[in-house]
Amino acid sequence: MENNNFFAERDSKNTIKLRAILRELPYFCNEFFMGIENNTTVLTRLNYAYDLRVFFNFLSAEIAEFHGRKLNQFTLEDINKITATHLEMFLSSLSVYERNNKTYRNDSKAKSRKLCTIRSFLKYFFNKDKIAANVSTKVELPKTHEKEIVRLEVDEVVKLINQAESPGNVTKMQRSFNMHTRVRDVAILTLFLGTGIRVSELVGINIEDIDFKTNAFKITRKGGSQCVLYFSEEVADALLEYLEVRRSNKYAQDEPALFLSLQNKRITVRAVEKLVKKYALSVTPLKKITPHKLRSTYGTNLYRETGDIYIVADVLGHKDVNTTKKHYAAISEDIRRNAASKVKLRDKNEKNF
Repeated sequence: MENNNFFAERDSKNTIKLRAILRELPYFCNEFFMGIENNTTVLTRLNYAYDLRVFFNFLSAEIAEFHGRKLNQFTLEDINKITATHLEMFLSSLSVYERNNKTYRNDSKAKSRKLCTIRSFLKYFFNKDKIAANVSTKVELPKTHEKEIVRLEVDEVVKLINQAESPGNVTKMQRSFNMHTRVRDVAILTLFLGTGIRVSELVGINIEDIDFKTNAFKITRKGGSQCVLYFSEEVADALLEYLEVRRSNKYAQDEPALFLSLQNKRITVRAVEKLVKKYALSVTPLKKITPHKLRSTYGTNLYRETGDIYIVADVLGHKDVNTTKKHYAAISEDIRRNAASKVKLRDKNEKNF
């Protein structure tokens, strides 16, 4: 595997995981995954496989017609025996269930995703005339509850970057550790807050992807497409300071990744999530701040500066502007607030005093 392509390496690992799960699933599942290969990412197919494994395990454990059936013993004829009631029972079971001595819980959003997987699965074989009906269309998606949009306020953004730059209320050991990561962590937080990129996009950046002549960088979006984004001088300053430190590291000369771990390897998504959480807890302990919340912060601030929802959608890589509105509640609030002042009922001069 080539070390300089984070996304190719990730897809290779996920492909291997997918093949392993397919060996557990019924034989006809292979046909489904081949059929959707050209229109889905490897990660999407892997998540489908996880969902189908949970579903077939449920059928084997809880439905009388299939009780005790091994997953690889299911046939397409068995699929014809699945009813809408079975699917409703499956959704109900997802609230909490145990497997391999581990307890799993699913909220309404996770239940909806699993039902969508089953819908795609049954639709595929129904369209191929291999099953008599797609009973999943008779089952409604669980009602999802809108979560509160969490983001940083302007003063909290300043405090977050300052905390990474010069942490307060930390132990001597933590302060010593921060001396080795300070410049990198400030660059990571600044890049998140200054461009709104996803954590996987940040982790996947190579040094060669950045052009300081135009203050631009290339990223690989969710789904595999590539695009060029631009950054401010403030972001450029943070990146240049980090690169100066990065290039002085003689142990990392052959590593193409922009952001490195202390082991001089490409930093992982998990490591970035942990460092964001660490600094955020010191600044705003009541808010659960993740890289995605930094993305929300950027999206909200960008809208407030431009007033253009379509610019925000384009920069964030949303194919549907409704996705942008859904994820950034403050944008909708601002739109409604601005709309309230646009319609005039009477001119001030026409009022009777």
